[in-house]
Amino acid sequence: MIFVPLSFIVTLPLLILFVLMIWTNDEQPRNWPFLLLILLSAMQSILMGLRFGYHLQWAGLVTPLFATIMPVFVYRGALHFTGPVQKQSLAALMLHALPPAVMLVLLLVPLPRFIDGTIILIFVIYALLILHRVWRGPDALRLASLESAGSAHRALLYAAFVLIFSAILDTFISINAVFYDARWMALAASMGSIGTLLFLSIAVAAASRSRATPDALRGSDAAAQEDETEPFQDEEDAKTMAAIEMLMSEKHIYRDLDLNLDRLARKALIPSRQISAAINRKTGKNVSQYVNDFRIAEACERLLTDMDSVTTIMLDVGFQTKSNFNREFRRVTGMTPLQWRKARAEGQQTD
Repeated sequence: MIFVPLSFIVTLPLLILFVLMIWTNDEQPRNWPFLLLILLSAMQSILMGLRFGYHLQWAGLVTPLFATIMPVFVYRGALHFTGPVQKQSLAALMLHALPPAVMLVLLLVPLPRFIDGTIILIFVIYALLILHRVWRGPDALRLASLESAGSAHRALLYAAFVLIFSAILDTFISINAVFYDARWMALAASMGSIGTLLFLSIAVAAASRSRATPDALRGSDAAAQEDETEPFQDEEDAKTMAAIEMLMSEKHIYRDLDLNLDRLARKALIPSRQISAAINRKTGKNVSQYVNDFRIAEACERLLTDMDSVTTIMLDVGFQTKSNFNREFRRVTGMTPLQWRKARAEGQQTD
């Protein structure tokens, strides 16, 4: 009977996920670090099968190197939503080459006792870097479309916690290998790594569903004007809110399918951090919720007065997916669009 390692089986859904992301994201700029991460995860899964299933020692020399590259790809992919990737200096880019370079040295010298600890440290460092980027909530993803910024934010948080969980699991396995019976270590390490590859790939695939427009990825003057000054006073908040409400009520910019915090900042000529802070203080909502409230308000009016389909109305007011539209509609009204239309129609007949 042919023996097929579990990691070989996991490779297939990873490759399918990679192909689906290539085919289904043709209308928006691809997040190449996330795509490469999924492809790298599939390759890593094959190498693990060769190492633990067929006991090929050379595969064990390559897997640590790939492991140090994975969190770098997650972080670089997160930058597509939180800041202009192209504006990073060469020194900043070279800094991210340091983890695999260090691992390559440890493999060539060799210093096997330091390999596991180095991987754990790299995973924790990049998890903290990702959390630092997104700690302000969905508004930190100023290049993601406001419709799906919340989903992308949750996916990035999930990816960061997968890295942390993997580091904790590897620490536990390493301690047990030193002080206790290590016969089960290979199986535990294999299962933990397979889980990390699968869940991390799912997380970045979910984050990639959020749009990041080409002009957003190039950066903007409004974004460059951001600073870390003290919170703005009430008068400045009021002026900011007046400018944003004018764009919403008179220009109807919430209908823009690619609207994100960065684009909103450019149209208002106000730094994105100032807009986010003012909306949060004045309404208790993030920018995505605030904009979606305008979209839902128009959708309710259209559902009541027009005979257009729910899908047509959804697209006209600025939503791209039914799942996001239904979720935000239920948040605002407590009902689905069809339930709301039916309830209002019955109410008018009763009157």
